[in-house]
Amino acid sequence: MDTMGRHVIAEMWDCNIDTLNDMGQIERIFVNAALKAGAEIREVAFHKFAPQGVSGVVIISESHLTIHSFPEHGYASIDVYTCGDIIDPNVACDYISEALESKKCERAEVPRGMGTISVPKHRAL
Repeated sequence: MDTMGRHVIAEMWDCNIDTLNDMGQIERIFVNAALKAGAEIREVAFHKFAPQGVSGVVIISESHLTIHSFPEHGYASIDVYTCGDIIDPNVACDYISEALESKKCERAEVPRGMGTISVPKHRAL
């Protein structure tokens, strides 16, 4: 089976804690990341937790972008999954990392739809 998609799983550390706790700002970052990558946005849903943290998803025609933020740790877990070979999930991930002011980003890219899980490529910034 050919690859149906690319899934970038990223851990971002030492991010701007104010940004990580600002639902409106995170939503704008994720919408802009999807657009910058050339994706077509379908739906947007974000939730602010008390006392802190944000989770959300931008559903795109090509799949999705998600975040779970932990401001108390300066940390965010990010997924960017794109189907097909036109949209590069790394473009969106790079944009998000820069916008969150992440000082350390570890990511793995997993090809999806291969029939078996292969060893992902790791990339640290």
